[in-house]
Amino acid sequence: VQLQASGGGLVQAGGSLKLSCIASGSGFSTAIMGWYRQAPGRQREVVAQIGVDEITNYADSVVGRSTITRDKATKTVTLQMSALKPEDTAVYYCKVTAVSGNVVADYWGQGTLVTVSS
Repeated sequence: VQLQASGGGLVQAGGSLKLSCIASGSGFSTAIMGWYRQAPGRQREVVAQIGVDEITNYADSVVGRSTITRDKATKTVTLQMSALKPEDTAVYYCKVTAVSGNVVADYWGQGTLVTVSS
């Protein structure tokens, strides 16, 4: 399983962005898909997750200004964020829990940098 994330960049405060992550490979299905972020000097934290049933979970810091969606056919997870703040600056990682037979494993994307300027 390989994950390819895209969509990071420099955004002004108050702006919006969309992050996408595609899971590729064969012989697996995707269970939980999500986005995490890690700011300089801080631990990696969950931003949003979406399950197979499309139930979503968001960090308190992004509730109301973020939407996570998934496309099961293309194994893509997307995070739409708006009203961005400088404190949203971080490297964003997608994470996918993949199931192949009796094997369940987590995979991480390479990370994409989001910088929000004030």
